[in-house]
Amino acid sequence: MATAAIFTPDEPVLPRNCTFDPTDWAILAQHWYPVALVREIGDAPLGTKLLDQPLVIYRAEGEIVVAPDICPHRGVPLSMGTQTGSGVVCAYHGLKFGAGGRCVHVPAHPAKGIPDRMHLKTYPHVERYGLIWTCLTAAPGAQPAPGEILDVPHWDEPGYQQIVCPWIDIHGFAGRQMEGFLDVAHFAFVHTDTFGDANNAEVPAYKPRTTDYGFEAEYWSTVGNYPIGVSGRGVPDFRWLRHFRCHVPFSASLEIHFPGADRLVVVNCASPVSAKVTRLFAPIARNFDTDLPVQDVYDFNLRVFHEDKAIVEAQMPEELPLDPMMEAHIPADMSSLAYRRLLRDMGLSRFFTS
Repeated sequence: MATAAIFTPDEPVLPRNCTFDPTDWAILAQHWYPVALVREIGDAPLGTKLLDQPLVIYRAEGEIVVAPDICPHRGVPLSMGTQTGSGVVCAYHGLKFGAGGRCVHVPAHPAKGIPDRMHLKTYPHVERYGLIWTCLTAAPGAQPAPGEILDVPHWDEPGYQQIVCPWIDIHGFAGRQMEGFLDVAHFAFVHTDTFGDANNAEVPAYKPRTTDYGFEAEYWSTVGNYPIGVSGRGVPDFRWLRHFRCHVPFSASLEIHFPGADRLVVVNCASPVSAKVTRLFAPIARNFDTDLPVQDVYDFNLRVFHEDKAIVEAQMPEELPLDPMMEAHIPADMSSLAYRRLLRDMGLSRFFTS
């Protein structure tokens, strides 16, 4: 029979049925990840999961609360409960939890005091780019230090439209999804129904540059980014710049320089639900076509995401091998190699090998 991992008092406790290596989980849990769209929180408590830890997100007196998705009384998920203006009510015995995760009402004993162990543990949260971010090892009420969450270029600049696309679940590892987002050699094969050009597969040389939080890569090519079939897609002799900014472990932005001053910024946040499931959040900022229906953006990007999803879910091994000798490489893989090296430098190991 398997035995539970033993931690010192300063080490976090692993979630039940954790799919990560304990050391890797402890490293990853120190980072901030998005867990929901801000617009999802309101009429009902929202259940979700991060690094195998079930979470409930609810509103209480205008405050967002992020907590383990379990009632401390008899273990029923609070996401099964109901939302009121002042908190969430457990579906089993009606215990009510309000701001700060505090238990404020026990219907079976309304006149008795409420012991401290009835209150919920809470996680800190911050709202950025239309997403709710949290960290499983930070103290309640903590805020991310500068640089702990990626900076998205142009997001708050005048003239830019912010579009927060619906998330999509990918049954694959977050590192594999991230590597696919950073890859520049797959456009002509994976995205030929959306924006890729099957007759333009050559990858010009490029070189990643290490930054304080990951790396940047400026990739110039003649591969366009207009949706296939859109009038004006062809711009003779135009060289497109795709400026990648990778923020380890699982966030990145891609700024695409269109003809003229048009810019499109796509954010890729691969939130690790578990070692085998990734929830992809993808906010977008652009300074053109801002009068067009947002649903058109949702629909087009979902098509692109599904093209990538099919590849990530088929890759073997499911993990991302960090040993450079485990897979063959080509010059177009410069971003991939830089990304894997940075993950190795974080101390990640066993989970990321086959």
